[in-house]
Amino acid sequence: MSYVKKNIKNLWGSILGMIFVAAIAVWQFYQFATFKNGSGASHLWWAIAMAVFACAMAFLVFSVFLRHDTDDELPITSAPRITRI
Repeated sequence: MSYVKKNIKNLWGSILGMIFVAAIAVWQFYQFATFKNGSGASHLWWAIAMAVFACAMAFLVFSVFLRHDTDDELPITSAPRITRI
C-alpha cells in the first residue's frame, strides 16, 4: 500500500472517529435534556467531556491540512565568495 493511500485511510478513520465521539456527546446531551427523574447531571458532564474530546480531535485532524510540505522548501544560502587572484 502506498504512503498516500495509507495516510488517506488514517485521515478518514480519524474523521469517522471524531464524528462518532461527537455523536456520543450529542446523545448524552439529549439524555440530559430529556431526563425525567432527578437532575441527570452525569449526562451533562459526559456530554461536555465528549464535546471537548471531539473538539480536540477535530483540531488535531484538521491541523494536518495546515502542514506544509518540507520537500518544497527552498534553502536560503549566501552567494559563493569571489576570490581575486
